[in-house]
Amino acid sequence: MAEQTRGAILGIILAGGQGRRMGGDKPLQELAGRPLLAHVAARLAPQVDAVILNANDDPARYAAFGLPVAADPVPDFAGPLAGILAGMDWARANRPETVALLSVPADAPFLPRDLAVRMMAARDRAGAEIACAASGGQLHPVVGLWPLALRDDLRHALIADGVRRMTDYTARHHMAQAAFGTDPVDPFFNVNTPADLAAAEALAAASI
Repeated sequence: MAEQTRGAILGIILAGGQGRRMGGDKPLQELAGRPLLAHVAARLAPQVDAVILNANDDPARYAAFGLPVAADPVPDFAGPLAGILAGMDWARANRPETVALLSVPADAPFLPRDLAVRMMAARDRAGAEIACAASGGQLHPVVGLWPLALRDDLRHALIADGVRRMTDYTARHHMAQAAFGTDPVDPFFNVNTPADLAAAEALAAASI
């Protein structure tokens, strides 16, 4: 559970893309006997006050996970920023006590178990608005901590300005990086292809 003194944190799993490299249904691909989405939710849920899913296909497909599903409020698969806006809109309507959104992708089964704490610490140390994760010298803006106060600003950037790349949006704001190690595995390993899934199976078998 997120620290109440910091205000409620809503976790959002971003599954709004089309998963072309995996041939579709990426969040439902099985890893170690469970769907990828189940691994991600299990890592995220203990760190936040609630978890929702951003997806643009039939929400009934995800009913077994027991997660609220929020579709993009911007048409034509506008990317992860649209998913974050979907989470902000859902939070304002359903959990108005939410002060920030912690976003993660649906294809990262090895997320850090201390992700939320370290993201908040990085943001606070820098006095930043946004925090994004990094590992191995690479920024992972899809793994981000986003204040609900940016909701109207993000909507304007998406709809009026046509911003789509996450780094184009974060460049407009003070962003902190939370750096994570990659030993024994990069915690932001993405399962994008069948080959990635096979590699993740090997990692999971090693109990990482």
